[in-house]
Amino acid sequence: MKHLFTQGKNPDKPVLLLLHGTGGNELDLLPIAARIDDEASILSVRGNVLENGMPRFFRRLAEGVFDEEDLIFRTKELNQFLDEAAEKYGFDRNNIMAIGYSNGANIAASLLFHYSDALKGAILHHPMVPRRGIALPNLAGTSVFLAAGTNDPICPPSESEDLQSLLQQANANVTLHWEQNGHQLTAEEVEAARRWYVEL
Repeated sequence: MKHLFTQGKNPDKPVLLLLHGTGGNELDLLPIAARIDDEASILSVRGNVLENGMPRFFRRLAEGVFDEEDLIFRTKELNQFLDEAAEKYGFDRNNIMAIGYSNGANIAASLLFHYSDALKGAILHHPMVPRRGIALPNLAGTSVFLAAGTNDPICPPSESEDLQSLLQQANANVTLHWEQNGHQLTAEEVEAARRWYVEL
C-alpha cells in the first residue's frame, strides 16, 4: 500500500496510523497527527481503491452503502500491511493508534470489528457502523474516541450512537464527542481528541 512512515522522537509512544477521507491522500492528516502527538511515529496510508479517480479504502455501492465483500477484503489487506510495516520499520505492532476521517474512520472501525489486536486504540472522525449483524472480537483494553456531528448529512447521529454501543458491548472503552458542523473535520474536535489522547 502507498504510504509514508516518519520515525518519531519517542519510540514508546503509539504509532499514529493515518487514514484519510474519500479523495484524500497520505498527506491529509499529517497536521492533525502533529496536534495529537508531535513526538509519535507516523504511518500514513493511501487507500487502494479509486472511485471516479478519488482514493478510498474500500468500494461502496452508493452513498452510505458499503460493498461488504470489498470491505472485508480491504480490512484484511490493511491488517496484513500493518504486520509488514511493523516488521519493516521496527515498531511495536501492538502499539498502533489509528486516526481516521470519514472513509478512513470506517476502515479503522472495520479493523476493530474484525480483529481484537489490530489497533491499541482509535480516533474516529465521523465514522459509520462498518458492518451489522456480526459478532465483534473482545476489545477489552482498546480505547476509542468517536467524533460525530449532530447535523451530519452523511453520518446520522443514530449511526454514531450505534457504533458506540456495539464497541462498548465488545468491551472497548468509548468516548463519544458531538459537534454541530455537519460532516466537517473541525479544529474543535481535533482538540477534543488531543485532550482525550493525553489522558489515556
